[in-house]
Amino acid sequence: MQAHYASIWESIADRMGDADAIVQGSHRLSWRDYEARAARLAGAFAAASLQPGSKVATFLFNGPELLEARFAALKQRAVPVNVNYRYVDGELAYILDNSDSEAVVYHASLGERIGRVRPRLPKVRLWIEVADAGPGLAGALRYEDVLAQATPAPRISRAEDDIQIIYTGGTTGSPKGVMIAIGNAVRSGLVLASQLGMPAATFEEAADVAVRLAGEGASARNLVACPLMHGTGVQLGANPTMTLGGCTLLMPSRRFDAAEVWNTVAGGKASIITLVGDAMARPLLRALPGPGAQALQSLRYISSSGAMFSREVKAGLVEHLPALTIFDLMSSTEGSLGKSIHTAATGTSTSSFVLNPLARVFDEQDREIPPGAPGAGRIAVTGMIPLGYYKDAEKTAQTFREIRGQRWSFPGDFATVAADGSITLLGRGSSVINTGGEKVFAEEVEEAVKRHPLVDDCLVIGMPDEQWGQCVTAVVSTLGPVAQADLIDSARAHLAPFKLPRRIVFTPQVPRGANGKADYAEARRLAATAAAPPAHSSPPGTGHPPASPAG
Repeated sequence: MQAHYASIWESIADRMGDADAIVQGSHRLSWRDYEARAARLAGAFAAASLQPGSKVATFLFNGPELLEARFAALKQRAVPVNVNYRYVDGELAYILDNSDSEAVVYHASLGERIGRVRPRLPKVRLWIEVADAGPGLAGALRYEDVLAQATPAPRISRAEDDIQIIYTGGTTGSPKGVMIAIGNAVRSGLVLASQLGMPAATFEEAADVAVRLAGEGASARNLVACPLMHGTGVQLGANPTMTLGGCTLLMPSRRFDAAEVWNTVAGGKASIITLVGDAMARPLLRALPGPGAQALQSLRYISSSGAMFSREVKAGLVEHLPALTIFDLMSSTEGSLGKSIHTAATGTSTSSFVLNPLARVFDEQDREIPPGAPGAGRIAVTGMIPLGYYKDAEKTAQTFREIRGQRWSFPGDFATVAADGSITLLGRGSSVINTGGEKVFAEEVEEAVKRHPLVDDCLVIGMPDEQWGQCVTAVVSTLGPVAQADLIDSARAHLAPFKLPRRIVFTPQVPRGANGKADYAEARRLAATAAAPPAHSSPPGTGHPPASPAG
């Protein structure tokens, strides 16, 4: 057996073909059919002369076709490339050109954007369109026709240094393509699987373990409630589960709906939900009890990565579902830094994580900060880290650095190290606010503001200020009327005075991406265009009005 997704999945399909691989609403795809469809698509790639190393982009909403296309690319040792379905023309053209994509699989409803950028992308030799409500694009191949006409690709030997590319928007600049060796991704995924209630297994054992779990009726069923076009959905959600023969459950709808999530858990007997922090977890908590506890008894884990997951939200979920374990991974595409486990017996604070054994916190002189030492530093991780950014040597050198002969990844997060070795996450260096000579981490202020019971969501940014350099500004959505003074007074119990928001901009919905990650650029635009008054006065006429004059 090779440390390669395609090889492991082929073995699973051969040995337990009737088991569920993917379920979306009423559509069920067995492992046998999943492999067969991927083999036919891989055959179409081969017929179009795609070679090992050729790039295959997926511009798709959540659905079986996205996973099939990735499987097909991996079968041929091609490189799967994710594309955010929210990208418009310029961003879309940039990704497809920058990645050197030769095949693009997309939904018909996204075809209008494809049609506008297609003339600018001469390297693409295959445009394959998945039917949905869209009208379709002239000249494109129809996905089901391609599968019906293609000869299945024969099984081949692969290498664990084959790669996948995951484009991450980050917080500044153009999206960057993170290159990850498939062998490392498989090994890391199996570690994650073991932390989500699945047996510990090596890649050589994965198919055997999958068959045993299926025979025991114990295969994991992971409801991936976040987009598969982001790293969390694939790397934390689908891949670890499926590498041990489990089933990926997908929402029938394309918009996140908390009631639908709980109904899908109940109907699909999900054992895991994969989501992205508070943006998804808060609506889920509000929708409980929803289906009765008996209907949700299959659920054992919620896994999350990529955004803040507040302690209060975790505690509320566990209160309704006492058997639940919440696995909060402090991670980015560039590396896994730490984890936090929350159960009914062991609660944790929002920003406290157990450091990955291969992670360290370094000061500005690249010296390791020992436990209990004062001061914050940047978190780095070594070991199975990405190879770098595709076609970007400068950014690769900035993020992936050598310290005393060891290669480290610095995703950009800052933290302090407690005496017991645990870390307190402060936030991204790119979101640090400099106000009056003091550094304020946006995530810390966001957490404090969100502790107010009427706050639904919050992002914090630094806006230009003549007196302070930058003004701590909170963009807030609420569940009901609330005065700015009340929010500030509530945060005062958790923050030093210089960290308190000096401006609050109310908005009906805090801007976030489809994956729940913060859209700080849009928050900054909202703050710049809002007639934001000084703190302690009435909010502008967006969102909920104040309960009373703030004085």
